[in-house]
Amino acid sequence: MNYLITGVIVFAYVTAWFVLSQVKKRNDVADTAWGLGFVVLAWGSALLASSVSSVAILVNVLITIWGARLASHIYLRNRNKPEDARYKQIVSDDVKFRWLVSYGKVFLLQGLLLWIIMLPVQQINFGSDASSTIGFTAALGAIIWLVGFIFESVGDKQLSVFLAQKKRPKVLQTGLWRYTRHPNYFGEVTQWWGIFVISFSAGVAPWTIIGPLTITGLVLFVSGVPMLERRYANDPEYQDYAEHTSKFLPLPPKK
Repeated sequence: MNYLITGVIVFAYVTAWFVLSQVKKRNDVADTAWGLGFVVLAWGSALLASSVSSVAILVNVLITIWGARLASHIYLRNRNKPEDARYKQIVSDDVKFRWLVSYGKVFLLQGLLLWIIMLPVQQINFGSDASSTIGFTAALGAIIWLVGFIFESVGDKQLSVFLAQKKRPKVLQTGLWRYTRHPNYFGEVTQWWGIFVISFSAGVAPWTIIGPLTITGLVLFVSGVPMLERRYANDPEYQDYAEHTSKFLPLPPKK
């Protein structure tokens, strides 16, 4: 029953953002909604539980830090700029019943993915023993999460500073971007594996691994890394950068 209620919460949440997208006439508000949606679901599922353990609180706090930072970063990045071109690819202007396609392909799909990715967190909120304490495994998961948070937040900051420069090279190849072409995506995936390790320490079912597997698959094979790589497929400078820089995992550059 609790999972049904959280499904309704997510449905209402993404529907509200869809209405906003129609008012603003831009679907990329979904990017801001993404991070905040996890915060809403984290605390929403916690409120449905009869009791919440210290491990569950730790997970919810870490998700709040991640979601709030990501949402604010994306909002500031997109403010006063045209709609992100990615959404023109997802929902073209000339498609019939564009509002309905936007609702389904962008907002409802996002809500479903959010709900799936959050399965470990939902289960720890619903089913963890209130007496559970933060032990070695939970601490290890928190460290993994912190590594991911540093990569994502520092990577985003370095890219923002780079793009704000009037005179700069075409491709950022310094800082974390020297070791991976996608430090922010690596960081996001790493954080979710850290969250899973923390949740697993409190006894969540192994099948909830579908959560971190889903976000990993999305980033590596669907909407994250592949979409950006395709954008620069014919860019000689980026291809030169790609030849000596790891695609995802942070590794020493080849030159």
